[in-house]
Amino acid sequence: MLPKRRRRKLLGAALVAAGLAALAAITAPGPAAAAALTEVTNFGANPSNLRMYLYVPDTVAARPGLLVVNHYCTGSGPAMYSGTQFAALADRYGYLVVYPSVTRSSQCFDVSSPQALRRDGGSDPVGIKSMVDHVRQHYPVDPNRIFATGVSSGAMMTNVLLGLYPDVFSAGAAFAGVPFGCFATTNGSEWNSECANGQVVKSPQQWGDLVRNAYPGYSGRRPRMQLWHGTNDETLRYPNFTEEIKQWTNVHGLSQTPAYTDSPQSGYTRTRYGGTGGTATVEAISMQGVSHNLPVDAAQAVRFFGLDSATPPTSPPPTGAPPTTPSPSTPPPSTPPPSGGCRVVYAVNAWNTGLTASVTITNTAATAVNGWSLAFTLPAGQTVTSGWNATYAPASGALTARNVSYNGTIAPNGSVAIGFQATHTGNTGEPTSFTLNGTPCTVA
Repeated sequence: MLPKRRRRKLLGAALVAAGLAALAAITAPGPAAAAALTEVTNFGANPSNLRMYLYVPDTVAARPGLLVVNHYCTGSGPAMYSGTQFAALADRYGYLVVYPSVTRSSQCFDVSSPQALRRDGGSDPVGIKSMVDHVRQHYPVDPNRIFATGVSSGAMMTNVLLGLYPDVFSAGAAFAGVPFGCFATTNGSEWNSECANGQVVKSPQQWGDLVRNAYPGYSGRRPRMQLWHGTNDETLRYPNFTEEIKQWTNVHGLSQTPAYTDSPQSGYTRTRYGGTGGTATVEAISMQGVSHNLPVDAAQAVRFFGLDSATPPTSPPPTGAPPTTPSPSTPPPSTPPPSGGCRVVYAVNAWNTGLTASVTITNTAATAVNGWSLAFTLPAGQTVTSGWNATYAPASGALTARNVSYNGTIAPNGSVAIGFQATHTGNTGEPTSFTLNGTPCTVA
């Protein structure tokens, strides 16, 4: 059990439920008449005795996505169901929702024990993974569209799930959380005051290593991450937001400098890393003057995941999922060269025999590009094994990436983010030149 002063402090997080319920009542469409939250028992390995609640909308997509929604301390799965818009949006888009529920007295997720911070080590993450596996056994879930989100303790668990199971989760959205491993303790306590107060500061490499060391030997793709935090957070202090950004950009091998910055609404600053579009690799929203009791914008999280359409999000397929293999492709019907020019940002995240490349193509012309192909030459020894947001052919040497159905138009000053996974024989270098529809691009 948490110390009394800490429990009082965290009771403020319970106010999230009231605020979320009010927000949902105002903005959410009504739930389907017959669909209801249902408890599922005997769903698999469950070392910490979690409860599982499942929401299945009346109309389920042919290949539905799956979203895990994690609650705050003192909360529950049913409270997140009734207090957020995720189920209402599932009615609209046909995805499934799992709401884990903690049974320990604090009603906080375990994000601090050594077991919880090691893949398949035990505790809550194992139980949540069992819930995901159970749903996948009973529904035709798209393995490329499994996501996690949560508030406060649930945001911390979102960070943990993405760190432990990068082969399961394609992306996450953490509302007022802390980095993976920040809350670690060795004395059995659930609470880490140093982390909560924003006093745990590490280099990007150190934060990234915490994630990598939780699943030693893993060489597949890593999930995208959306982060939300209020500057006046009194429970999990605002410096944790910066540390989360450092961690997930490093995990993806990205610069700490944003590729894009804007203000989606008054008082909000949004930065994107590894891309400028709505499904950038890392997206971070700072909320000026907002406390720990922050509003949860379910629609923006669902948008980031790509659950608001039938199109998979900007993320390579999880390990074990059928990849998009390089193959010849018919050029799009209209591929006019840009009248001005183009710019390419190319970032590599490499490990022993593999790498991922994130590529951002910007149209610097005065007119839109309608149908595009990006030509470049891979360094010797690199071979594409899978890709996302484009088709790639051939697999090595001089290859061409061509648009897919949903990103064929690049507006003036607009960008599109693509990428691929490849093997290498020691050379992890980058292409030296690119042409967009035959026009040379500036390499940033």
